[in-house]
Amino acid sequence: MTAEVIVDIANSEVDRIFEYRAAENVSAGCRVKVPFGGRVVDGFVMRLKEGSDFDASKLKSVLSVVDEVPVLNRECLLLVERISARYRCPKALVLRLFLPSELRRGAVRELFKNYAVFAGEGELSSRAKMQAAALSFMREMRRFGYTELCAKFGGSAVAALVKKGVLKVEKERVARAPYAGMEGAAPERTLTPAQRETVEKIDRSSETVQLIHGVTGSGKTEIYLTLIAKALRAGKSAIFLVPEISLTPQMLSQLRARFGGRAAILHSGLSAGEKFDEWWRLRTGEAKIAVGARSAVFAPLENIGVIILDEEHDTSYVSESNPRYSTVEIARLRAEYNGCKLVLGSATPSVETYLKAKTGEYGLNELPERINRRPMPEILIADMRREVRRGNNSAFSAVLRDELADCLAAGRQAIIFLNRRGFAQSVICRECGYVAKCESCDVSLTYHSEENCLKCHYCGAQYRMLTACPECGGVHLNYTGTGTQKVVGELRKMYPSARILRMDNDTTSGKEGHYKILKAFSERQADILVGTQMIAKGHDFPAVTLVGILDADMSLHFSDYRSGERTFQLVTQVSGRSGRAEEQGKVVLQTYDPENYILRFAVDYDYKGFFEHEISLRKATNFPPFARIVRVMVSSEEEPKALETLKEVWFSLKELFDAHTGEFLFFNKMKAPVKRIQNKYRYQVLMRLRSDALLPEIYARSLAHSARGVSVYVEENPVNMS
Repeated sequence: MTAEVIVDIANSEVDRIFEYRAAENVSAGCRVKVPFGGRVVDGFVMRLKEGSDFDASKLKSVLSVVDEVPVLNRECLLLVERISARYRCPKALVLRLFLPSELRRGAVRELFKNYAVFAGEGELSSRAKMQAAALSFMREMRRFGYTELCAKFGGSAVAALVKKGVLKVEKERVARAPYAGMEGAAPERTLTPAQRETVEKIDRSSETVQLIHGVTGSGKTEIYLTLIAKALRAGKSAIFLVPEISLTPQMLSQLRARFGGRAAILHSGLSAGEKFDEWWRLRTGEAKIAVGARSAVFAPLENIGVIILDEEHDTSYVSESNPRYSTVEIARLRAEYNGCKLVLGSATPSVETYLKAKTGEYGLNELPERINRRPMPEILIADMRREVRRGNNSAFSAVLRDELADCLAAGRQAIIFLNRRGFAQSVICRECGYVAKCESCDVSLTYHSEENCLKCHYCGAQYRMLTACPECGGVHLNYTGTGTQKVVGELRKMYPSARILRMDNDTTSGKEGHYKILKAFSERQADILVGTQMIAKGHDFPAVTLVGILDADMSLHFSDYRSGERTFQLVTQVSGRSGRAEEQGKVVLQTYDPENYILRFAVDYDYKGFFEHEISLRKATNFPPFARIVRVMVSSEEEPKALETLKEVWFSLKELFDAHTGEFLFFNKMKAPVKRIQNKYRYQVLMRLRSDALLPEIYARSLAHSARGVSVYVEENPVNMS
């Protein structure tokens, strides 16, 4: 028997099948140790076959099998081939997506615990007092942790009892369960007529992909849980994807309450042991529901009955590291393989997704009203230009201050949203205009007052706070812009008795960082929650009756064709956190551009009006979904090397452009908007294409110029153009 093996080396030069002689215990999907280039490396068995295309006598043998149970099933192996071909990346790199990194490196294993078990009476010496005491204890306990028993009565006494056969030792696997204590019980709720109709319509539909376009608070989650319950009753499994790690504990809590231990969580915030155990529970079928952020789409489940992708519009579903995959694409491949539905949900679907639903490629399911016809929160616009003219230079308009005071006086909760962490956006010298910048990235540093330091939000580097300007020596330093830390400081001055929580990347470190803050707020341990976009979606706080949106138009003016869409989505999603129970909700939207049409659509919760305007604009200007933007990025720590490679890529692609000019709407080379990140100089070739026809050739020509010290990669419709 011959094993076709991919070696675990992410290099295009060895990205091919190698054949080895296989022993009887080798099977497809298992990891093996194989000799390769004078050393022993890990490999993945893709297939087994009779015979070989090479001289069998020259084949080397598989040295050993790493796993008793194959880590990859047939579907995963097929996906590896398709993803590798689609995104033109080495199969070894794709294979790694399917395994916890610690498992692949051999850094984590199953955890076992030894137990002492009472096995029967035995004769003891009258002098063996500790043995007698341990035996008496075990007669009553029958079973007890071996280590704990040794600590109580002494290791030698316990070992003697084991030797005499009075006690025996049993080994038991211990599951490292994340977010322990979330278990509860929640019976299935009776669906509203609109929810029931949506479930039935999805079941009847012939389209694999189903969009649920439901306003915030319309009951999409209960539909998801019902679809999962139906899959489980049919003996199948389910994948539930959310865009932010902050949402996974909340969703896991609901799934555990409904389905108990059949739900397992997968995300990067878990410890190595927890990640391994949750992954293994899914692989062995002990758990049937995988819940997590983007990477959970690779969960090792079989016989999938439904895949749910909540907040489908969120850009975090697109990977910005190699392989640069779209989670929706991968989820669709899995749905088609398993013959199940892929359900996309959002109150603000992406323009591309809604167009596919409108044209019949996806099934379209609309939920235009909140549960029990609760009204959407009223949105009040605060014109910050007028506030400045009145001499108000704080982050808070007069109307937001008044509404906050009323909210707190009524014993309700409020959320303040600002998509900028830190205290101030940048530090500027008033005397010479110097701006503090990161040494490794071409971006300004953000001041964080609590740590009294400057941070780069691109590479994470930290610097001591300046006491004087390094250029001119001046000591008059200005803090420009407002961040979440500064907002919290202002709130504490205005409302000294208010209890305030802050939620951003600085306050949510650690596995349970998000969960602890959200749990405290939901249990009314705070009156105001200040946060960035991680608080904008999916959360349900019944006592929140006020949302304040600071700098609502901040994202409107980015040089990105999606800036209007993202602003509409963000405003709508944040507004949806208010008034989700019986009390009417309010939203104060602060802006310097109150007449902007995007904000007007958002104030009226008019998604369809926004969509028709946006899709007409995209069609007239030939932007996605009516074209494809492709960016080839070249980066290197050595700028001359990056420039030289850029020229090579450019001339190769120019040949393609000259031969197919009609396919191109735009074609040029340039510096990246942020020229340097993490000490790497970045240059790009930017294209806009009429179709996908040339994509394979663009990938092939571009990636052919990757070399030592230079990274070349291709992005399709990049979510971040900087």
